[in-house]
Amino acid sequence: MKTVIPMLLCLLLLSAFSQPVSLPLGDSQSPPSGVVKLVFIHHSTGENWLADENGGLGMALGQNNYFVSDTNYGWGPDGIGDRTDIPNWLEWFRRSESPRILAALYAESGQHSPYTRQLADPGGENQVVLFKSCFPNSNLSGSPGDAAQPGEDLTVANAKYVYNELLQYFSTRPDKLFVVITAPPVANPEPRGADANARAFNTWLVNDWLEENAYPYPNVAVFDFYNVLTAPDNHHRVVNGRIEHLISTGRNTSSYSSAPGDDHPSRDGNLKATQEFVPMLNLFYQRWMESAPQPVAQPPAEIQPPAAVEAPAQPAMDIAASGFIDQFEGGAPAASQGWQAYWDDAAPTRITCAASNDAPGRSSAALRIDFDIAAESWATCALMFDTPQDWSTAEGLQFEMHALQEGLILHVDIYAGNPENRESYLAELHTTAAQVNGWALQTLFWEQFQRVTWEENAGAPFTKAHQVQGMAFGFGTQNQGTIWVDDVGLFNAQTIMVAPPPEAPAAALEAPVEQPEEIPQQPASQPSRPPLRCLGGLLPLVLLGVLGRRSKHATAATP
Repeated sequence: MKTVIPMLLCLLLLSAFSQPVSLPLGDSQSPPSGVVKLVFIHHSTGENWLADENGGLGMALGQNNYFVSDTNYGWGPDGIGDRTDIPNWLEWFRRSESPRILAALYAESGQHSPYTRQLADPGGENQVVLFKSCFPNSNLSGSPGDAAQPGEDLTVANAKYVYNELLQYFSTRPDKLFVVITAPPVANPEPRGADANARAFNTWLVNDWLEENAYPYPNVAVFDFYNVLTAPDNHHRVVNGRIEHLISTGRNTSSYSSAPGDDHPSRDGNLKATQEFVPMLNLFYQRWMESAPQPVAQPPAEIQPPAAVEAPAQPAMDIAASGFIDQFEGGAPAASQGWQAYWDDAAPTRITCAASNDAPGRSSAALRIDFDIAAESWATCALMFDTPQDWSTAEGLQFEMHALQEGLILHVDIYAGNPENRESYLAELHTTAAQVNGWALQTLFWEQFQRVTWEENAGAPFTKAHQVQGMAFGFGTQNQGTIWVDDVGLFNAQTIMVAPPPEAPAAALEAPVEQPEEIPQQPASQPSRPPLRCLGGLLPLVLLGVLGRRSKHATAATP
């Protein structure tokens, strides 16, 4: 009798898993109607899956109108391509270095694996992002039901925490489709119980992750690569317009292992995954496109210099009530003198900073910044407040931006703390193809701002959102171009600010200038943990009395 009860329990559990888990997502499995740019973050398992002579994924995606690019070992800023373990996804998407990494990722159009590309590059940014950790990440410790906890170890709790954090970024980019591909299985899991942990974690990703977080957007999806490779009768696929997540048998990797001692999936496993994944991706794409933001109008061939426009008499905007810092609709933000341009007059550096109604794709005013920064020089367009602002209920800054050129280096600065001992924090951005082709939403979390290098505690994260003295858009290296900024605001994970087009322009008047002594240098990022290999086994704004030499040249938007 003692042996019968466990057997009955196993049969009951197996019968529970044998029923398909189906999620209605609409009927369309049609490929995109036009060519869509896609980038895949992976290592050797992904390389095999993409290869024509192995899984054929690259060719299959191309046949479905996806222009495929990818990353691999050695790719990207600071070699981030080496680091694709579950804890590393925070470095890609949620850390101070993330904007630089993501700018490179969205702009990537190259191949780092051998697969056939028959489509021509349509230009612009990658719209679809696939990302996958390698099979060592299936060796999860802990217990199947562990709740999310912060940490950098490969545990169920830490893995759940990482993926919950990723949603904080994904929610700010409804214009991108992010597809999680679960890590493939290993033949001999370690530590003991790792197979049950991997199964529970990946099933949580498929069934519970988005629901538990009440995630509201259709721009995140999951493909259970793990489950597809654990047995011939296990599937993650589309059946009659519905997604079927079918676990018929608990775990048997023998059908899809390359060879004894090699956990890379076999060609048969990769071909099965391709057959099941591509229709699912089409379904994910069609569902996302039903509500994805539409592209804005293309800029004209020539942009004229900004014209100062007369602002109608309007009350200053209340940041706390609206969530916006400035929409440039007339009148400076409350408790401020508006935006002012500051530059180094000891060098041939120039900057103009004013509200203008010539913004491409906008029916009225936006902040236009024209700049020509000499070597070893600097300039900023700053907004300083008369009294400290409390932005602590927000998670960061958000604004829309259009640029005339790719690759411009922009600093976003925050000034905080005691007015007598102001602290400066900086996040660095690089303009992208999407910002040249139209307008793109830019989101910066507080943790992406770091203390500037010439102040004490250099590199420290920004923690004084309750004592904000001002902010700026700045330039600290040889750099020339034009950008427009609009709808500068605060956001949190629940309320991402997306503004309607402004209706009224703002004004431009004269104001003073001052400058800092040094140009900030962005600290190099370092990985916090070594990667698991897929092998067989702006600038400071110094105000009023800080510098002895003070030349004042400014253009300000004022009420």
